Amino acid sequence: MSEPGTADARLPAWPHVAGLHLVLSSLGSVLVDEAGVRSVRAQDASGGFGLWPGHADLLSLLGVGVLSWRDAQQHWHYCAVSGGVLTLQRGCDLHVAAREAVLGDDLDQLEHQVLARLREREQREQAARRNSRHLEVQVLRELIRPLQRHPQVPWSTP
Repeated sequence: MSEPGTADARLPAWPHVAGLHLVLSSLGSVLVDEAGVRSVRAQDASGGFGLWPGHADLLSLLGVGVLSWRDAQQHWHYCAVSGGVLTLQRGCDLHVAAREAVLGDDLDQLEHQVLARLREREQREQAARRNSRHLEVQVLRELIRPLQRHPQVPWSTP
């Protein structure tokens, strides 16, 4: 047993994890539940990153992109995701909860068809949110306009 403050006390509790256990879900459905995953690639706002067994705990917000993983037989698998949360705990428990996810074995097809569709939908949703905020501002201006014409409130004292 090492003394507190020695190099051994600073090492993570999971330096020799054999593989990742990947659980990928979308809208309450589990799409992937696979043990023995050798590596994972994902994308967040800072760019692409990789995860391997024994990696430090991680929490990341995923945008539109491709999640890819290599299984125990060294085969790659792909999933287009539109937003989600990725958590890695104990260096081996990897959970991805995606707002929308589409599995596929052909990366080119996912990138060209599915990702384009997901990006278009995200852009439409952003435009709708901008329009909604614009309408809210217009309504507030209309509500304030009568107050600006008659600044004196009838219940105020002279």
